[in-house]
Amino acid sequence: MPPDKLLTITTTILICWIILIISWERILPYRKGLALFREGFWVDLVWYTLIQSYFLKIIIFDYIIAPVQHRVDWTNWQFVRDWPLPVQVLFFVITHDLYIYLFHRFQHRNKTFWRIHEAHHSGKEVDFLAGSRSHILEIIINQTIEFAPIIFLGADPAVILIKALIDAVFGMFIHANIKVNLGKFKYIVNTPELHLWHHANYQEVFHANFSTKFSFWDYLFGTAYDPGHTPSNSSESWGLGYSYPKDYFLQHAYSFKRFDEYDLLKYNWFKRYYNLRPHLIKWLVKLWSKPVNDRKHTSKLQQEKSIY
Repeated sequence: MPPDKLLTITTTILICWIILIISWERILPYRKGLALFREGFWVDLVWYTLIQSYFLKIIIFDYIIAPVQHRVDWTNWQFVRDWPLPVQVLFFVITHDLYIYLFHRFQHRNKTFWRIHEAHHSGKEVDFLAGSRSHILEIIINQTIEFAPIIFLGADPAVILIKALIDAVFGMFIHANIKVNLGKFKYIVNTPELHLWHHANYQEVFHANFSTKFSFWDYLFGTAYDPGHTPSNSSESWGLGYSYPKDYFLQHAYSFKRFDEYDLLKYNWFKRYYNLRPHLIKWLVKLWSKPVNDRKHTSKLQQEKSIY
């Protein structure tokens, strides 16, 4: 299948999945009362999902994987080249998912690597978009280890697009604010009822429920936590047990140097930067509403003229 056609198919599937998940969250929520445009929504959508993903794709594929691919002869390593496409996809999905489980577990135990993972746990209102909030360094490590073997081992290029779609679908599913019961399948496939517990601010789940796609890693290695009830709905029961910056750049800076973002407001330069986005949003809303009001005013004048 031509790459362009496959890209169109995977993009269409992803868009349909997003619409389904958003509708599902509105109809059958795990936590009631969570707004679609919750706190941090635009940071997660604009900065993490769109801008960060775009630039990291270039960095990972063009400046990390490509140079290694060209400098090293991988001919003798390309043992997956002749495998059927579905087998290739399954192989890389399972092996990478095991790696993610082990690395995720390591991040929760290592103080240094926790610094580049805590951003993922900083949101107190977890929904389908919350999974996109991940530190730049964490994404570079994980996605390089994810996609480099696909290229180096001679897999069909289609594996990259298919696996990226699977990653996105599962990432949104396990973080989605939806109530779902898969019965016995929850011991195989990861679900929101397991992963949302991982995002709760409870000591017992800090070292539990590390799986992404396959929950059997947690059951196999004894890290599964499934108490049979949901966490408390209060904001204190979710996210981190300490304050965390709300700004995208400050969240990255916080992993290297601890600070209180509100203490920085005493500096005028920081206050201007910190209020730049809210002021810009207000300006855009005002700019957008002005033509609408003008049209309403014009329509009203036309109605008055028609009367006379």
